[in-house]
Amino acid sequence: MSDFARQVEGLRPQLIRFARSQLRNEAWAEDAVSDTLLAALEKPQAFAGQSQLKTWLVGILKHKVVDQLRKHSREATVLVDDDGEDLDELLFAADGHWREPPAIWASPEASLGQREFFEVLQACIDHLPAVQGRVFMMREWLDLETDEICKELQISTTNLGVLLHRARLRLRECLDLRWFQAPRTT
Repeated sequence: MSDFARQVEGLRPQLIRFARSQLRNEAWAEDAVSDTLLAALEKPQAFAGQSQLKTWLVGILKHKVVDQLRKHSREATVLVDDDGEDLDELLFAADGHWREPPAIWASPEASLGQREFFEVLQACIDHLPAVQGRVFMMREWLDLETDEICKELQISTTNLGVLLHRARLRLRECLDLRWFQAPRTT
């Protein structure tokens, strides 16, 4: 086994975890990851080294996940949970203003450029309720259209809007606590 093949195989657990979170079907996730690894191993020269290997593989996996979603679009996916917590009531007063204004985010542009920020963002996404995390990633990361997401999950556009709203509020809260207000060691 070449060093490249070992590195690719070493990233398999992370790829499986992402595929499972998006597809909610073990077999589809395995297929998407297998197709990703096969594509990478068949054309290792396609990896130009301009990004991290993981980034390149996740880019391939993104397309394989979309392929799986479209391939199985006629099969029903049942959403089983949403935390149902009314975050609007928790975070906003009756007049629509913040109950407790969020901390001022120093320089979002500078923060976006930092790798640590994306690690915290990923951790926040990983801790979203499963359904919210899934719809957020389908919309924001896989760039699926609203109609595609609603069809795949058999939900209304209103329900999708609510799920995305809740996910964004949770991510904002998480980033506020774990990044923008967190003490820095550097």
